Amino acid sequence: MTTPPSPHRPLTRRRFVGATLAAGLGLGALGARALAQTPAPASAASRPAGPVRLRGIAWNHSRGFTPMVATGQRYGELHPDVEIVWEKRSLQAFADAPIHKLAETFDLLVIDHPFAGFAAQDRSVLDLNVHARPGLLADHAAHSAGPSHASYEFDGYRCALAIDGATPSSGWREDILAAHGQRPPQTWEELLELARGGFVAIAGIPVDCLMNFFMFCNAQGEEPCATRERIVGADAGIAALEMHRELTRLLPDDTWKRNPIRVWDALGHSTGRLAYCPFAYSYSNYARAGYAPHALRFGDLPQYRGRRLRPTLGGTGIAVSAHSPHRDLALDYAQFVASGECQRTLYFDNGGQPAHRGAWTDAEVNRRANNFFRDTLPAMDNSWTRPRYFGYMHLQDHGGDVVRDYLTGQHTAKAALDRLNEIYLHSLKLHA
Repeated sequence: MTTPPSPHRPLTRRRFVGATLAAGLGLGALGARALAQTPAPASAASRPAGPVRLRGIAWNHSRGFTPMVATGQRYGELHPDVEIVWEKRSLQAFADAPIHKLAETFDLLVIDHPFAGFAAQDRSVLDLNVHARPGLLADHAAHSAGPSHASYEFDGYRCALAIDGATPSSGWREDILAAHGQRPPQTWEELLELARGGFVAIAGIPVDCLMNFFMFCNAQGEEPCATRERIVGADAGIAALEMHRELTRLLPDDTWKRNPIRVWDALGHSTGRLAYCPFAYSYSNYARAGYAPHALRFGDLPQYRGRRLRPTLGGTGIAVSAHSPHRDLALDYAQFVASGECQRTLYFDNGGQPAHRGAWTDAEVNRRANNFFRDTLPAMDNSWTRPRYFGYMHLQDHGGDVVRDYLTGQHTAKAALDRLNEIYLHSLKLHA
């Protein structure tokens, strides 16, 4: 059994689940016309002479970084007295960096929604329910891809504007499946049969094991973390773990080294039988021509007992530091990036995966992305949102190791569920 986690581990450690990818920095034809007439910040007249530099921090992947650089460049062209400089860190560096410390250094932060409960107490980023334009918030509420918009609000405090929408979906190589007389499986039983043939890959790093555990709990008819007594009922929890292992015992050992990016890379470069993933956080970049040697098709998840598997929501949002001396400018830029027009054009053009539904249903966006957005929107709309209470990250940081240890034969299902319960109950006791 794993060593019990220390209750003194900083809660500000972040792990970005809904990770990413994308294309180059050049502005496409659609991006060139994005928001050509953006409104000036309200306090522009009161700013001192000379350019103002805003610093932003994003994660080091093309889906997370290049759209921020491109939108920052365009915003600077529209507002010559403003310069926006985006910096990047590895996902591990983000995991190790306290968010409140980043907010002391940077004006803009790309974060994910499990941080919402911490933000509601810490107040290191602005409450965008108070500071964002009401019209933008209303537009996001009406045009969210899945529950992306709602996920950044906790106890009435909105820590970020959704800009990146993601959830696990299926993905596959049409050419390899067709060459072997196969097709994407529609049921759990068909998935297991395809896995026996050596065609299937999934992400097996700890955090993805935990996200899949949540999905399998929902498949067993019980929502995880719904009570303060246990993470999930014993029967549903053990069935969820066993369901997960029923699949992973058919998969190769390198499963445990793969995150979603490595899964889609493996499929995009495959020259053998590897051709299908039933659920991993999806990346529209792999559906676009030129990103990998072979473009992938994406779609909804297989069915289990007549119902589609319900994935665990990912994605990211843009937050504005409460410590920024130029909060008005940072806020104006954040709203620029989150606007429906920018999401559909400039943001997508530069490798982003928008959170605005207008981009997901746009005909030109789908044409260029091999219908990725149209075909995975049902999975987005069916997504389950992780807990966002203050101590949740303790569960996310430690629970995945327990699930993976069970899947690799180091625990019984009961022992694993007992340990998950201990970690969950401890996380509920953590406070600011």
